[in-house]
Amino acid sequence: MMTNLFSIFDPASPNFFSANWASSLLFVLLYPGTQWLTSARYSKLIGNLSSYLFSEFSVIVKKTKFILLISISALLFIMFNNVMGLFPYVFTSSAHLSFSLCFGLVSWGGLMLYGWGCNYSNLLVHLIPQGTPAGLMPFMAVIETVSNIIRPGTLAVRLSANMIAGHLLLSLLSMAFVITPLLGVPLLMGAEFMLMSLEVAVAFIQSYVFSVLLTLYVAEFTD
Repeated sequence: MMTNLFSIFDPASPNFFSANWASSLLFVLLYPGTQWLTSARYSKLIGNLSSYLFSEFSVIVKKTKFILLISISALLFIMFNNVMGLFPYVFTSSAHLSFSLCFGLVSWGGLMLYGWGCNYSNLLVHLIPQGTPAGLMPFMAVIETVSNIIRPGTLAVRLSANMIAGHLLLSLLSMAFVITPLLGVPLLMGAEFMLMSLEVAVAFIQSYVFSVLLTLYVAEFTD
């Protein structure tokens, strides 16, 4: 049972028609088509969503607006992968630590390189909090440096842990159908539906949290 339970997170498991890592590339193939091949109502919905996200993230980053495009793109990409992972036989790439860690390192590392190249003085200022005694400044600089370095890891672990927990609960509840009496199936199906609805909400929330935290990290040296 435990082998079958955790096999859903193994990209090498040939679960019939499993898309494995290819599911991560579906966003690149499908999203551009939504700009030309969909109805006007759907395009307007996407436009309203993008405008709302842009206004929300503009509160965090007030000067460097191009960073908002990166944050919103990261949000849509992670949200797409989270939702796709809820479909049968589709590998949940965002639940795999290697995927989320690589994505976090690339996103955070690229923006940090931009910060060091264009506005390194603000980065250095944030290493020592205001009002720190002179004797504690070297230690605070080391602590803040370490906390900055582990930020991609915290982003990745938070995303993967939340996605793994939800998928494990869905798998356990699905396995209960085998031993559930016929009279208890409707109740179990109701619980499965509620848990699936919760997982859809988690898929949206985790992508939003990832992007907001990434934007907050960047806002330290841009504003």
